[in-house]
Amino acid sequence: MTETSDIPMTEDALCAFCDALPGAARSQPFGPGTEVWKVGGRIFALLAPGSGRISVKCADAEFAAMLIETGRAAKAPYLPRGGWIALGLGALSADELAHRLRESHATVRAGLPRRIREGLG
Repeated sequence: MTETSDIPMTEDALCAFCDALPGAARSQPFGPGTEVWKVGGRIFALLAPGSGRISVKCADAEFAAMLIETGRAAKAPYLPRGGWIALGLGALSADELAHRLRESHATVRAGLPRRIREGLG
């Protein structure tokens, strides 16, 4: 899925969007209750189906703190504070959610060793 809109993104659309990001791989390393997307072996998004939220990584911890302070996001449960946030699926437009997912993917990908990044295409 590459087109988005001002309406909230459904869980199915979110899963399809994450699956389509370059080099993304979906798994359930924590059991069947959590969908995890990785790029280059590192997590960039987590979704507990039915929870109504997805956890993603921001480019920096200060920006993540600002999103939390302004109510645009919440602290991501079970993840380190270094930029991880939880986003409500119904609270954000599909455009904003897609932006945050792309940013998380790009942030994690940029932190990979060069040889792994180059192997992702």
